[in-house]
Amino acid sequence: MKKVAFIALKYSSITSEPNLYTDLMSTFFENGHEAFVVAPTLEENDEISLNIEAGVNVLRVPTLRLFGNGLIKKGISNILLPYQYKRALKKMKIQIDFDLIIIPTPPITLISVALWMKKRSNAKLYLVLRDIFPQNGVDLELISKTGPAYRYFRKLEKKLYKKSDFIGCMSPGNVNYIKRHNPYMDFSKLHLLPNWEGLDTNERDESVTIELQERYNISNKVVALYGGNIGMPQQMENIIHLAESVQHLEDLAFLIIGWGSEKERIIAMAKEKKLKNMIFVDSVTRIEFSDILKIADIGLVSLNENFTIPNYPSKVNAYYKFKIPVLAAVDKNTDFGVEQEKIGCGFWSVSGDTKTFTENLLRLYENETLRKEMGQKGYEYMINNLTPKHAYERIIAQLN
Repeated sequence: MKKVAFIALKYSSITSEPNLYTDLMSTFFENGHEAFVVAPTLEENDEISLNIEAGVNVLRVPTLRLFGNGLIKKGISNILLPYQYKRALKKMKIQIDFDLIIIPTPPITLISVALWMKKRSNAKLYLVLRDIFPQNGVDLELISKTGPAYRYFRKLEKKLYKKSDFIGCMSPGNVNYIKRHNPYMDFSKLHLLPNWEGLDTNERDESVTIELQERYNISNKVVALYGGNIGMPQQMENIIHLAESVQHLEDLAFLIIGWGSEKERIIAMAKEKKLKNMIFVDSVTRIEFSDILKIADIGLVSLNENFTIPNYPSKVNAYYKFKIPVLAAVDKNTDFGVEQEKIGCGFWSVSGDTKTFTENLLRLYENETLRKEMGQKGYEYMINNLTPKHAYERIIAQLN
């Protein structure tokens, strides 16, 4: 198995903004594979290009806007994406002779271009299952289970599971959910592929630490950090109510970094409640976010209480990497809380239960030794189980 293709919804710069998938493809390259990626351009007005990025061949394709759109525009963009990719592959005369093709969810629409490439290559198709759609759209009341959109995407989902040779799932709960709701499929293709995270080798720079603490006015404070998307799946009201319940603690600050469809509404809610302990920051570079993680004391996770699918928050790996204990409010159907207890990396409560969420926060806020112990356990779990090398080896093991 020599040539590997990855079809991406988003693929950032390997050198300046590494992420889950850039780390994975770099690991394939480092292990002697010819790695090829087809992905959107980095900027909206960029033209089609074929580049070598840290040894990986990357075909950059102009697409419609894929993020920050309304629901209808986002749906159209995702439906058109495989056709844009196929046209670009033909235009650039890419030789379709891969041994392995990897696609992630979201979006499930990538199945059409993946099957086109699979047929021409006689390749194996590996699905990295990170989003169970369309059911998550139903849970968030974005689409109706009786409507045409659901029927269309559910048909695609079934095709995706049926045609994939291997399906890597985030957790045991994900595996069991797919089995229960898709009895028609071959269960032997399902296996565990937990989220992974590259290690950080840079030392903490005290001058950077001081500058960040002064910039965000968090010097001499316990910092509870949330970094990531701010949308309906995250139900950020959990964190608003949490901050409100402890606003009397002047040395506890909530630093919220990211963007999303719900951000303006959440900021307005914090202002209405006159919460002075919340600091909102727009998205920052990965390098700067790593510096911020180094000064955080508690890592926050929040998931929508209406989820019936077992979502597993990928952001926890960044907390593990920097030895930050995890404080989570999650839905009843995820198995993340059970996993968190096994690792000993933090505390969790059911989303919407502000009382328990607050009690768990205070346990960490009041005990620095406990924070360090839990942060260390998360770190050790990550380096032993959740690096890109572990993900690579799990994928290769399926092929062998």
